[in-house]
Amino acid sequence: MTPPRIAVIGGGISGLVAAYRLMKQGRAVTLLEGSAQLGGLGTFFEHDGHTFEKFYHCMLPSDGPLLALLDELGLSHDIYWKPTTFAYAEGEKIFPLNRAVDLLKFGPLSFWDRLRVGFTGLYGRMVKSTGLDEITTAEWLEKLSGARAFKKFWQPMLEAKFGDAWSGVPALWFWTRFNREKGDSKGECKGYVKGGYKRIIQALEAALRDGGAVIRMNEPVQKIELAEDGTPVVETSRFTERFSQVVVTSPWPTFAQAVGDRLKTEAGNISWDIDFQGVINAVFLLKRPLTSHYWLATPEEGYPFDGIVETSTLTNAEDRGQAGRTVVYLTKYLHRRDARYAARDEDIRENWFASLKRLFPALGEEHVEASYIFRAPFVEPIYTKGFLNRRAPEVLIPGRIFLSTTVQVYPTVTSWNGSVGQVEKTIQALNDSPSVAAPSVSNAGKPSAKLIQAAAAAMV
Repeated sequence: MTPPRIAVIGGGISGLVAAYRLMKQGRAVTLLEGSAQLGGLGTFFEHDGHTFEKFYHCMLPSDGPLLALLDELGLSHDIYWKPTTFAYAEGEKIFPLNRAVDLLKFGPLSFWDRLRVGFTGLYGRMVKSTGLDEITTAEWLEKLSGARAFKKFWQPMLEAKFGDAWSGVPALWFWTRFNREKGDSKGECKGYVKGGYKRIIQALEAALRDGGAVIRMNEPVQKIELAEDGTPVVETSRFTERFSQVVVTSPWPTFAQAVGDRLKTEAGNISWDIDFQGVINAVFLLKRPLTSHYWLATPEEGYPFDGIVETSTLTNAEDRGQAGRTVVYLTKYLHRRDARYAARDEDIRENWFASLKRLFPALGEEHVEASYIFRAPFVEPIYTKGFLNRRAPEVLIPGRIFLSTTVQVYPTVTSWNGSVGQVEKTIQALNDSPSVAAPSVSNAGKPSAKLIQAAAAAMV
């Protein structure tokens, strides 16, 4: 008996892992990716014969689902770990914030406020998450740290992450991220895989192709609808096809825009209007290091970027192409409709580098080997109080359409680890759903009406 055909929409880490899991179960999988490169936020670029991530990545010792996947792919022996540190920029001064004594020396806060921020950290490690989705991060942190410390220390970092929407983010969001990053008694530790995250993408792609899965690139999904018999119909820029089942992993705004009228009605009470923050990353390849810190927060309004991520404090020289190369990511979270998101690359490069030199006056153009600007419109949902009730279920249409998106990852951190863990939940839900037969009439491979009309118009 021919297995039902399953479409996986989206070729980021969620889509790759979903297709991999389904393929290993013996299902006929077609992966649809709208761009020319697999990996989503894990895509990469080439420089000087070497590859670098467009958006920085690392893993933590607590990343169970991701580490288990890498072990399954035979990559665990190539993971290496290093201690990393965090610092905070106030004006042109840098304050390390990794030990209790660092907090006691943190000049931007009064001594009493330093103690309250320290208490907030201790309390955050001990308290349970119960009820934190129903209050905002601002309410929770201001109560614990006090109004002065909140406004000076916590609020700028929330604004840097969520812009004008910072005040509505649930405390559960903060609690989850704080407890993921806290490290152990020996300090913070992060990991990287030899060869970069490109190796993870390539390992999954190779496994899929070897297992007979179909991967179709440059084929954005334009519409997802239900046929009269309940069969999912997927329309891309090139074809319209019926599938027995569909697993959606694409960003929520993209999916919501593609949902057909009948599907939206059948899905019932779903929050289709969940918005996302985007990000701009400026990658500078430098001939000298800046600091010894992996992450340097720059939340002040005077800086056009939110933080400086010096990934060369984590990666080995062979993963940077040469020993003397420093890889720095300047990152800014903002909405895709923000005017700054559409700024010219050359303007971002000039303004951001000028601000970087405020912190590092000895840095000059002669130290810049190369620079690149990258954008992503859908990076993290804009969370609101009670978001757990807005989060979509794994099963959108029983037996037919399933979801594994970053909207559902909440309250887990929106990382590759969180995405892999969510895929496991979604695949389990799919396996527990009623079995379905292949569509009675399949128009697989049939060009869409739009494509036919365009061809006809071109001939006229």
